[in-house]
Amino acid sequence: MLSVKVSTKHQIVVPSEARARLGIGAGDRLEVVVTDDSIVLTKRPSRPSDRLRGLGAGIWKGVDPVDYVRALRREWDDRAPR
Repeated sequence: MLSVKVSTKHQIVVPSEARARLGIGAGDRLEVVVTDDSIVLTKRPSRPSDRLRGLGAGIWKGVDPVDYVRALRREWDDRAPR
């Protein structure tokens, strides 16, 4: 387990092993989340849109999106007043 020491200026150094594993370099930003008795540091993406990557993974598993949308359109057409 890695550990760090808080300096007199309340700073810490992220260990080189952790930096290498996560690809953290100078100038990168880390998000800080405080839970009950823990602090979690997460590498922040350089572009905000990168946070959305993989958000919908698995939603279309086994479903063809084109067929799904076509079925929705047929359903709407069937409900439309004539």
